[in-house]
Amino acid sequence: MPVTGITTSARCARCLPSRDNPRRRGGALVYGPDAGTPPARTAAGSASGAVGFDDVLAELAERRQEFHEQRYVPKDFIARLKQIGIYRAATPSRFGGEPLPPAEFLDRIERISAVDGSTGWVASFGSALVYLAALPLETQAELYRDGPDVAFAGALFPMQHAEPTERGFLVDGHWKFASGCMGADRIGVGLPGDEDSDGKPRTAVLLPEQVEIVRDWDVVGMRATGSFDVVVRKVEVPREWTFIRGGRPTVDEPLYHYPAIAYAAQVLAVVGAGVALTALDYAKQVGGGYSGVTGAPKLADRPYYRTRVAGAEAELRSARAWFYEVTDEVWQHVRRGDTATDDQNALLRLASAQLAKVSSAVVNSLVEVSGTAPIYTSHRLQDLAGDALVPKQHAFLGPAIYDAAGAVLMG
Repeated sequence: MPVTGITTSARCARCLPSRDNPRRRGGALVYGPDAGTPPARTAAGSASGAVGFDDVLAELAERRQEFHEQRYVPKDFIARLKQIGIYRAATPSRFGGEPLPPAEFLDRIERISAVDGSTGWVASFGSALVYLAALPLETQAELYRDGPDVAFAGALFPMQHAEPTERGFLVDGHWKFASGCMGADRIGVGLPGDEDSDGKPRTAVLLPEQVEIVRDWDVVGMRATGSFDVVVRKVEVPREWTFIRGGRPTVDEPLYHYPAIAYAAQVLAVVGAGVALTALDYAKQVGGGYSGVTGAPKLADRPYYRTRVAGAEAELRSARAWFYEVTDEVWQHVRRGDTATDDQNALLRLASAQLAKVSSAVVNSLVEVSGTAPIYTSHRLQDLAGDALVPKQHAFLGPAIYDAAGAVLMG
């Protein structure tokens, strides 16, 4: 694995949540550009070192409102994320990529999400190339012909029937939730399973010019993800440009033996964690200076406020520590050449669902103890509460995951 300036994923099991030694301000951990100048580090993909991770975070902090107003992360900022290696972090080494261990990639997505959850959500799809490792090698060579930095957006539901043709499938339909489609180099749409896929769903990979984007994204959380609908009208997609979602990889490198569907859930869960960390930082900073209109003591002088902030800190840190611990355990198992077990897969999914659930609960609990200020739509905690809600509501992270994981763990 390339040297990236980030500590190995093993530290996640022992030392989290340190998040690369964030600055302390008034006893509170502060993340993102407001933390001051952290130790310099260069992400994979910035071969010259000219563009630093923290430079991109600082730009994101300045442009966050712009992205939210237009409801998507623009292509020029996707290019910035490419410069720091986000969109080559799951590209196979054989095609020029610099694949990162899952915990390192998750850490980067969490840091981006601490500045803006929507951008973290879009950046998280840098991991989606793990899916595409199930494409034929010849197709992947064409995919990465112009370089390893490929931004992929998937609109997988509702799955739409595609008529088989001699060469592949005639794709025609309307799909939802194509997060990041405005800056994508390739867009995938979901097809139902067939005999050749053993009933497992397929994804057809298209060029952006083959897709119509319907800008109908009006939501309370993750406003800038650009999770628009996409429409495809009678486009023939060659069979070799389709893959079974979560199917057997054609690339024999460690990352592509890590559980693909679980990884897809993890990258979304950690977005919620980044948002919740920022909410905690905000609560600590505001609590020391905010007095109510009634003349009541500052929030930080109220026992119930201090108790809730401390409890939220403990809950989030506990969920994060377990999340990264399981990630590291499974990664080390896979790196040794072993196949992830059903129990390991279940724990990855369970830890992801728990992190998403705790992250949302933490932000909402801080809203509840912050007086009347958060009732205003412009209040920072309202934005964060909306962002933290979205991962928890995702199909990969919802309540059904607990039942499924419990069924596996009990045999």
